[in-house]
Amino acid sequence: MSRITARFLAGGVAVVLAATAFSSAAVADTAPAAPTGSAVVTESNAFLQSAAASGVVIVPLPNASVSYDGTTGLATSLPVTGGSINLKSYYGNASLDGSLLFVDLQTGRSVLFKQLAFSADRWRITGVPADGTDPVSLLKPGGTVAASQSGTTQNLTADNLTVDANGAKYLDAQLNTTFFTGGQKVGSFTFSFTG
Repeated sequence: MSRITARFLAGGVAVVLAATAFSSAAVADTAPAAPTGSAVVTESNAFLQSAAASGVVIVPLPNASVSYDGTTGLATSLPVTGGSINLKSYYGNASLDGSLLFVDLQTGRSVLFKQLAFSADRWRITGVPADGTDPVSLLKPGGTVAASQSGTTQNLTADNLTVDANGAKYLDAQLNTTFFTGGQKVGSFTFSFTG
């Protein structure tokens, strides 16, 4: 091979490699960002007092964050980690970070829910028991519900968050209690999703 042919070949390879690197960088820059937001479950003081009187405690675990207000109650914020959702059309799911541990101090039993999600299809907050694979519907937003969208951000507020009937049945069985009932008022719910 002559020197001129070798130079042209080396130059051509360099151009192809540079173009490939440039196009890979362009693809990486246009990849969609992961969704962000949060689901905030607020347990009213009335629910907290009723649960405590029955020996039931709900413990939010990382990466959930908790705050307390003497007027509104205990707010548990669960960060959005993934999913795709359309609130106004009632479809899709948003994955939530954190776990919820339900404990009955009188019976000494507990159940841990992981893989938390807000399902617009079911209009429920769901969780997968630590020893299971199928999600359990836990809580249902209701009452006065307002959904809105601005750009890629969707928001939902519900002034009445209740225990789902299937969730109540599951929790009562696992904790060996009769505390939970379908439709039991827990508090309120807010949800935001950007993505």
